[in-house]
Amino acid sequence: MLVAELYTPFSEWAALRVMPLVKLGSRILWDLEVTGREHIPPGPIVFAGNHQSHVDPPLLSIAVRMNVRYLAVDELFNRSVWFDRLILFWGSIPTPRDRPPLGALRTAIGHLESGGPVGVFPEGRRTRRWGEEQPKRGAAWLALRTGAPLIPVAIAGAERTLSHDQPQFRRTPVRVWIEPPLDPHDYLGRVDPLKSMMADWHHAMDSRLSPWVPTAVSDPGREDQHSPHG
Repeated sequence: MLVAELYTPFSEWAALRVMPLVKLGSRILWDLEVTGREHIPPGPIVFAGNHQSHVDPPLLSIAVRMNVRYLAVDELFNRSVWFDRLILFWGSIPTPRDRPPLGALRTAIGHLESGGPVGVFPEGRRTRRWGEEQPKRGAAWLALRTGAPLIPVAIAGAERTLSHDQPQFRRTPVRVWIEPPLDPHDYLGRVDPLKSMMADWHHAMDSRLSPWVPTAVSDPGREDQHSPHG
């Protein structure tokens, strides 16, 4: 894995210049519809989304109109030097699976404390069905550790491109819902703050995704019964 820190202030400058073109491309490539941008407050934010496609990170960033730094599992790296350099330049934070991700968490905390956004996919990997993986607690931990709000971001339609079931790229309508933020201070008095916060994240996500995407308990034909613009 590349260990050099490629993310610099120039990365943010470049992201601002590239974003208009990326937004235009997203409408052409994915027919993107976004609801709930008014829920995004100023300051540090932990965005937490579902993950079924390789395009989820750029879609989430486009939806929230920010250069979000994502916790990315280290198995994504070391396949292509150019790919490694590209996603590190845009701010990806390599996160090991086989040991405690202490360095990654320190980097994420530092970015949040500087006022920047961090993105997490609590399912921990790309899934075939929403709900087949219990959400991990890292997003809630970051929110509680830094005081940053946790915002659920539900993505429907991306599972039809660059996913387990559709490994090839294809144009598809995608709908993104940005839900109201979960304030970590509201959970400090709970018996298990992390568990409670992730339960509320899952409830917010499930209320949006269940009518639209295949779930772990859904009928196999459900994917064809709905579309993000149906």
